[in-house]
Amino acid sequence: MTHGMRTDMHTTRLGDHHTWRDTARHYALLPLRVFLGITFVYAGLDKLTDSAFMKSGGAGSVGDTMRAARDSAAIPALVDLALKSPVGFGYAIALGELAVGIGILLGLFGRLAALGGALISLSLWLTVSWATTPYYYGNDLAYLMAWLPLILAGTPYLSVDAAWRARRRPTGGYR
Repeated sequence: MTHGMRTDMHTTRLGDHHTWRDTARHYALLPLRVFLGITFVYAGLDKLTDSAFMKSGGAGSVGDTMRAARDSAAIPALVDLALKSPVGFGYAIALGELAVGIGILLGLFGRLAALGGALISLSLWLTVSWATTPYYYGNDLAYLMAWLPLILAGTPYLSVDAAWRARRRPTGGYR
């Protein structure tokens, strides 16, 4: 076998040529990033533009949603905390979703954005969707699990993070 070259047909590399499997593996998290990013941007904008949602009471309001979830939540104290200022909580969730969505789409502080998305999903799972049975009908747990690979991997390509990393990389010449 020669220097750095494998000969099995699925992983052969010659110079900078990669197989389709290498390319697919490299970009495997991109569809997840796009889906979560668009979904969280949409969710944030939907809340911010829904006049019924950003109220402490009334049909479709964040306040009524939280009061309805309180007795079935895994951690009722979280709901009680949100109910101290339901409109403020509504804005915090909406702006958090928007920031997370934009961050993961741009790959700007990708791991931090993914962690924020996971924390939002975790808090919604432990409160609003905790009582959903069977558990797999609730979407917040699935979103929480979807964020985990992005927390681990970050946004290593097609991202602001990658551009920053490339700029910091030494050029390799003598100085």
